[in-house]
Amino acid sequence: MRREFLPGRLLAGLILMVTGVVYFGDAGGAWDTPWFVAIPLVVGGLCLAGAVGVVTHSVRSRRRKGAAGG
Repeated sequence: MRREFLPGRLLAGLILMVTGVVYFGDAGGAWDTPWFVAIPLVVGGLCLAGAVGVVTHSVRSRRRKGAAGG
């Protein structure tokens, strides 16, 4: 079964993975990360992923309307 590609969800997952890697490196002693770094990473990443999702939905709905009406 094929699934629809959702770039917003991919981006959200990547941002959360980056946040995890940042804190994993901090826990491992590779670098020092302040506690507040996660807030802009996660909030900004989720906002960006939401915007990408809205644009993707808009483009796909326009394509469907164009294919059905034409």
